[in-house]
Amino acid sequence: MDSGETYWADRAALEWQVELGVSDAVQDKPVDRYALDAAKPKPKAPVTPPDGPPPSVAPEEVDAVAEARRLAAGAIDLAGLATAMQGFEHCELKRGARSFVFSDGQAAARVMIVGEAPGRDEDRAGKPFVGRAGQLLDRMLEAIDVGRAHGDATRAVYITNVLPWRPPSNRTPDKAEIAMMLPFLERHVALAAPDILVLMGNTPCQALLGRTGITRMRGEWVEVLGKPCLPMFHPAYLLRNPIAKREAWADLLALKARLRG
Repeated sequence: MDSGETYWADRAALEWQVELGVSDAVQDKPVDRYALDAAKPKPKAPVTPPDGPPPSVAPEEVDAVAEARRLAAGAIDLAGLATAMQGFEHCELKRGARSFVFSDGQAAARVMIVGEAPGRDEDRAGKPFVGRAGQLLDRMLEAIDVGRAHGDATRAVYITNVLPWRPPSNRTPDKAEIAMMLPFLERHVALAAPDILVLMGNTPCQALLGRTGITRMRGEWVEVLGKPCLPMFHPAYLLRNPIAKREAWADLLALKARLRG
């Protein structure tokens, strides 16, 4: 059969298959489609264009104590220290307090009293020790002829707290809050430069002495920040436990003798 006859025979066979419904042509050998798929090149991951959004970066954690230390060291006077403390944003107590409570009394006084933190009355007034405990403190100081209202620095006292903002429900400050505000307190003592420190209650003892247990510590002179220091009961404790006023009176007499010595 010549080539012409072969063409027409093949065509006739193809037309006959189409009429029978054949739609796909197959080869004379089977094809492994899985092998073909494996041989295909893998699609490349899309590349972010240069002007696309930058990768997200986790915010760097701030060392609150280091930041407090930096701000405190930059304060050259008490007004500057108060401004630095008010600008300190890492103590959550600031967000819930009404007032910033810095100090009261005479800054040049020989005696500096350190309390715990503002209470409700102090938060409203913006001054430390103005509630019932503050009134009792004033009477205690008057009994040994000193006080925050005296114009004479030799008979005046200067008062502050470990924390300048009121804790919710007057709770005790926690260790983290004390630690982050300690650099400010240490700078406060350095700038006020008192002759004697009086620590009222456990919180200032924990902050400056590193220990608590005011019932054991009270009345015993120690040294802190290069100054003689007398731990005493907090006036609020004396209001709850009047029987302890006897020990408080003995501590006041010890303070009076130290001032005269």
